[in-house]
Amino acid sequence: MVQILVITPVKDALDNTLQTAKAIAASTLEVEHVIFNDFSSYETTKALTENAKNLGYRLVNLEDHVNTVSPNYKVVLQMAQKEALSKNLPLIVVESDVEVKPDTFRQMLDFSNLHKKSGLIGAITVGYDGQVNFPYLKFKDVKEPVVKTKRSLSFCCTLFTSSFMQEYDFQHLDNSKDWYDTFMSYKAVELGYENFILMDTPVLHKPHGSRPWKMLKYSNPIKYYWKKFWGGKDKI
Repeated sequence: MVQILVITPVKDALDNTLQTAKAIAASTLEVEHVIFNDFSSYETTKALTENAKNLGYRLVNLEDHVNTVSPNYKVVLQMAQKEALSKNLPLIVVESDVEVKPDTFRQMLDFSNLHKKSGLIGAITVGYDGQVNFPYLKFKDVKEPVVKTKRSLSFCCTLFTSSFMQEYDFQHLDNSKDWYDTFMSYKAVELGYENFILMDTPVLHKPHGSRPWKMLKYSNPIKYYWKKFWGGKDKI
């Protein structure tokens, strides 16, 4: 029986996406995995279509639903919430530069079942060396197995509890933003929920693999900040 709805928003980054899907397919928990294809190239869309059956995901091409330019994270969250609530399932976002372990979802679900006032639950991200990496570097020296936080949650690998989704309608998300990590974290706390990061549930994160243009931060910072501020990218 399916116990969690897992979604992966995708904009090209094909190799990383297929690795993400393969890792999700190996989960010890039965999940329904949906990839939301946000106006990727023809080549990426074709490959995602061809690999759907083998890797066990359902492909939703956003071009069949909206005509707004990517990123369409708001639309993805809204469509996912509607499906999760209709099936009475918690929702987990796994971004396309993340690889989960077989027991990742089980650990996250078990934690949420034990902590009834959980709103958002994030898995700590690590690099190939097993060390905590972006976006959770501020917690790299934490020894406790769980961290409670008001805002320091990323959607790299994050569970939204059914109770939180029942109380907050994602249709109210701000149209002027591209990403909603910080907003959702604060909203959960505002509604009386608690947010957690599971330090003993690491997932591999390849930073910026889902948004390659952000690598300019290291190779060409001037161009990066031009894209970010004057190009209107990455509004949070």
